Amino acid sequence: MTAPSEPTDASAPSPGSPNGPGTLAWRNAVFAVFFISGLGLASWVARIPAVRDSLRLDTALVGVLIFGLSAGSVLGLVVAVRLLARFGAPRAMTISVATSSIGLVVVGAGATLLESAPVVFAGLAAVGLGMGSLDVMMNVEGAAAERAIRKTLMPLMHACFSLGTVVGALLGAAASALSVSVFWHLTAIAVLVFLIAVVAVRSIPELENTAETSAPGEPASTWRSRLRASLSVWADPGVLLIGAIVLGMTFAEGSANDWIALASVDGHGFSNTAGAIVFGVFVAAMTVGRVIGGPVIDRFGRVPVLRACAVIGVLGLLLFILAPNDFALYAGTVLWGVGASLGFPVGMSAAADDTRNSAARVSAVAMIGYFAFLVGPPVLGLLGQNWGILNALYLIVALMALAGLAAPAARERHRR
Repeated sequence: MTAPSEPTDASAPSPGSPNGPGTLAWRNAVFAVFFISGLGLASWVARIPAVRDSLRLDTALVGVLIFGLSAGSVLGLVVAVRLLARFGAPRAMTISVATSSIGLVVVGAGATLLESAPVVFAGLAAVGLGMGSLDVMMNVEGAAAERAIRKTLMPLMHACFSLGTVVGALLGAAASALSVSVFWHLTAIAVLVFLIAVVAVRSIPELENTAETSAPGEPASTWRSRLRASLSVWADPGVLLIGAIVLGMTFAEGSANDWIALASVDGHGFSNTAGAIVFGVFVAAMTVGRVIGGPVIDRFGRVPVLRACAVIGVLGLLLFILAPNDFALYAGTVLWGVGASLGFPVGMSAAADDTRNSAARVSAVAMIGYFAFLVGPPVLGLLGQNWGILNALYLIVALMALAGLAAPAARERHRR
């Protein structure tokens, strides 16, 4: 899953005409950053079963390890604005990618060379810190490039992230099949991700006021007014209902990222390689859902699409949990991925509909979404330890059903 940027009123200066080479290079650079973000995340996820085996951990302790990634990601969201303000987007992005790349190397070393769970936890915290801050930066740049080009590009940017997760999952499955150690696999990915970032950020322009801006309609916002605006939206029932949509869908997406490979191995008897392939199928379904989601929403509207996604996701999860054979498991994985694909981006769009206070609304909904990423892994780990990992997934079924019930809160303003 990717973090949203806070909408701003400032019109970012364009490095050229909407279709000029400078602007298109900027767009392509943002595409590349989204891609490597997904690649780095999926490379770790695909090797979770191998790390578990190497460290001889139970399910609950795997959840604790994954919590390190989630906690680092939340901290990254906090520091991203300061990094942007101090260093500018190109340098701040390079710092974030370098942090996550070092973290991947530490994870590999802790899993393979040192066989130390605390070292892996520390590495995952660094991975989360880098990726969390990069999440904010790439969405800020994506929104600015979209305004400069005057075309809707954010869905494709998020699809690039999903494409990166597909490639990462496939490379992880190949590394597992070829018995490549976690250390050498993650080290190679870390170097690749960093080199791509260094090349890509050269095409990202230095823009002013991309990091700290006031909410729409606020002329010169002070920290007190920003705090009041941020707190006031929590009393808005509409924001909380949109948050319920994002909570359910984000929990479904993040839980699959963290647990679907291990659930396939421990719950259905798959090999580690086959578990990585199942994860690849899930992220491929997510990618397809995001690529086709925009036109489908334009045709039918947010509410019917969100309800359909909730139904599809629930059916997919039940099929995955109860799968009597491999075909049913893969079919359930596809439905699970498609069902979870649009909840987060649609929730962000719905939160930004009210332009009077869109920044605070988007921030609040995003915080609810990241709460799912933060608490989901350890909660499922504890449930899985006591009742089995497949039975733990019924919690996701309930939350996706809740998201479907809350879908009317995301209705477009012109359709109300």
